[in-house]
Amino acid sequence: MARILITSGPTRQHLDPVRYLTNASSGRMGTALAQAALEADHDVVIVTGPVDVTYPQRAEVIHVVSTEQMLDACTSVFPHCDGMIAAAAPCDYRPVETARDKLSKTGHPLLLRLVETPDIVAALARTKRPAQWIVGFALETNNEHARAMAKLAKKNCDLIALNGPQAIDSDRNCIKLLDRTGQVLLATEGSKTDVSHGIVRAICQTLIK
Repeated sequence: MARILITSGPTRQHLDPVRYLTNASSGRMGTALAQAALEADHDVVIVTGPVDVTYPQRAEVIHVVSTEQMLDACTSVFPHCDGMIAAAAPCDYRPVETARDKLSKTGHPLLLRLVETPDIVAALARTKRPAQWIVGFALETNNEHARAMAKLAKKNCDLIALNGPQAIDSDRNCIKLLDRTGQVLLATEGSKTDVSHGIVRAICQTLIK
């Protein structure tokens, strides 16, 4: 039995008290992965951004909003886990400054200066013990295999699940699970429930000793 950290959902980077940058990640894949891991008799900790889904009752759930908060929560939890499945879609950019008050229309264009947020998976990979493992996700729209492999190497993942934008806010997914050599360990399409069971089985066979 392993203790698995799963990240799920989007994050939000506020422009002002009511507006923010985000994406349409629903948390459904994280939910399905958590359920599949629990059914395989593993312990699950979920670090989630704002979502409307209901996570399995047997999972420990930590709620966050921003990418920085997700990194802080994962940094606290990951040392006590055997591995991580990074299914979240953290916001990659944040505004240089967050307005204290609501921004009002002025009749002129609004220019935003954005900087990159921390890379959660890469940051955790730098701290992982030899026995720990990380499975990343790569959502790509072109040159998919090469870009996923580049992301696997850059983030020092053990496996990476390649999917596309059709997975966003959907009940279905189509993934290829790649190892460090580029070999496809799993190619599957279907409900996120079925796809998640396939991913967890592959993780059990290759990473959980």
